[in-house]
Amino acid sequence: MAVPKRRSSKTRTRKRRTHKKLSPVTLVRCEACGDFKKPHHMCECGYYEKQNA
Repeated sequence: MAVPKRRSSKTRTRKRRTHKKLSPVTLVRCEACGDFKKPHHMCECGYYEKQNA
């Protein structure tokens, strides 16, 4: 089994983990009801792209 030869420092570990951060969720308002929804997703009120689905 592979074992690290030296202990990795806090700086090295944190540099490696910088890409694992969460990105903020993008939300837009529904044009029919005004509620927040994800872009390119159907709203809970049943509308998508100004049409009742």
